[in-house]
Amino acid sequence: MQTIDVRNQHNLYWKKIVLLIGVFVLCLSTVSQAQRTRWVQKNNPNYDDRKFTYGFLIGIHSSSYRVKYSDRFVTPAFDTVYSVDAKWSPGFALGFIVNYKLADFFDLRLTPSVAFLENKLTYRFTDETKTHEEVVETSMVEIPLLLKYKSERRGNVRMYMIGGVKPSIEVSGKKQEENVTGSLEVTGSNLSLDFGFGFDLYYPLFKFSPEIRFSKGMVDILDNKNNSLGQPLNRLSTNTITVYFLFQ
Repeated sequence: MQTIDVRNQHNLYWKKIVLLIGVFVLCLSTVSQAQRTRWVQKNNPNYDDRKFTYGFLIGIHSSSYRVKYSDRFVTPAFDTVYSVDAKWSPGFALGFIVNYKLADFFDLRLTPSVAFLENKLTYRFTDETKTHEEVVETSMVEIPLLLKYKSERRGNVRMYMIGGVKPSIEVSGKKQEENVTGSLEVTGSNLSLDFGFGFDLYYPLFKFSPEIRFSKGMVDILDNKNNSLGQPLNRLSTNTITVYFLFQ
């Protein structure tokens, strides 16, 4: 049976705490700015009257696999493997923004981007001196289609919520190499459900939007369930937390 790895649990908790502190500081600073700018002259007062707006984005993310064990994991064939642990790993994304105004408080947004991801799985054995860390590096073209709901603009600040679907395709070309080396094999495509929130900050020449978005993989990306690394697993999906900086 799987045992609890206390060290990994503590590391995961600390990462979550640091992330929450960062989000809290971001929200606090934005709200503070909103209070200061609520009664000042509006920057770009007619910006939101445009049907189409464009821009670019930079994303900093942390990603991890979500593991579901196979039935074979508890059989004698795997009596030496007692856990497969997923680790959170950093990465980044670069992309463009195409925004269409549907109504006063609703936008439809397309943000094609290239994301550089690294995911890690640690295979632990009953012999505690023996472990194996599998690192899967991928470059994905992501095409999120998102619906944005905006609050009323207050001075030069507006809060919003955003959500939608994100299909993605691998472009790193490592599939053939994985088959040769017998490493963990994943599919070359993925589909995720995205949701998050952010703030539109209006400046004289542009709009800047810090945003945090959560992405949950909806499909199984485990490609080979028959090799030594795939047999203990029944399903593999993705979790990603991203902080975006959008410029329009």
